[in-house]
Amino acid sequence: MPEQLASDVELLRRMGAGDEAAFTELYRRRQGGVYRFAFQMCGSAAVADDVVQETFLTVIGGHARYQESRGSVAAFLYGIARNHVLRAAQRDRKHAGEPDAEHVAAQGDLAREVVRSRMLESVRAAVLMLPVHYREAVVLCDLHEMEYAEAAEALGCAIGTVRSRLHRGRQMLAERLGGNREPAPDGIKPVRCET
Repeated sequence: MPEQLASDVELLRRMGAGDEAAFTELYRRRQGGVYRFAFQMCGSAAVADDVVQETFLTVIGGHARYQESRGSVAAFLYGIARNHVLRAAQRDRKHAGEPDAEHVAAQGDLAREVVRSRMLESVRAAVLMLPVHYREAVVLCDLHEMEYAEAAEALGCAIGTVRSRLHRGRQMLAERLGGNREPAPDGIKPVRCET
């Protein structure tokens, strides 16, 4: 079943069985909404990025189990994101009130942040290593969530060319990140250009 036609539930089921393409498609499909939700909840782009990553890492790690009878996959993801937003807010309050008392407990968080930073740097480097015409398609369509027609207009080419470049760019990213089992699913992590 092509990913474009697969339901979120089907993608989640296939992802649980180890299908990285299903994860990629689910992530591509839902990360923007999760980011916007987190940003609207906390007002911080950095926290929202962390929440998106933590949400999908929670799903990948199997720490949360989806039950179709309880609601949609989108609602499931927003629920996980909500928990991470609340934890981030709680950490911020504790750090503001007791910065020294939390230092030792934060060491585990610091280690996770270092790993996350390295994974993010790998993804950024992989995107930057793409040939320009593939990189443009990936950045516009995956990172800036442009429709194919809009990206085609921006690039001055046909929609089919955008689709082709995007497909090949994603393949190249998967190949570059595939040697490292952990970061591979993050190959499509948005690298937000906020300058």
